[in-house]
Amino acid sequence: MKTREDLKREYKERKKPAGVFQIKNTANGKVYLGSSLNLEGSLNKHKFTLTHGSHINKRLQEDWNAYGPDKFVFEILEVVRVKDTPGFSVEDELLLIEQIWIEELQPFSERGYNQGKKVREA
Repeated sequence: MKTREDLKREYKERKKPAGVFQIKNTANGKVYLGSSLNLEGSLNKHKFTLTHGSHINKRLQEDWNAYGPDKFVFEILEVVRVKDTPGFSVEDELLLIEQIWIEELQPFSERGYNQGKKVREA
């Protein structure tokens, strides 16, 4: 049987998926697009800061407060598929995926909460 310490070590050592996610307001259709080398960590951070009223994106926080958490969905749009080829870079692959989703969703002004072309978080 594994000890608590074994489980904690395994959790810390496991590979964390990188990819692109969105936080979608189902009441008005606006989206916040983000990407991260640690999807789970980023999604947890957004949920936590929105719930506690301290999200860095003021427009997203205002709508969260106005519409309530039930009107928002957190979705992973795409996960980087790691390739076992020479020269493969998770960061480069994530950048390519980011650009595709930015082009697809255009999450700016009336369509979304993003304020600049940068969506990478960590």
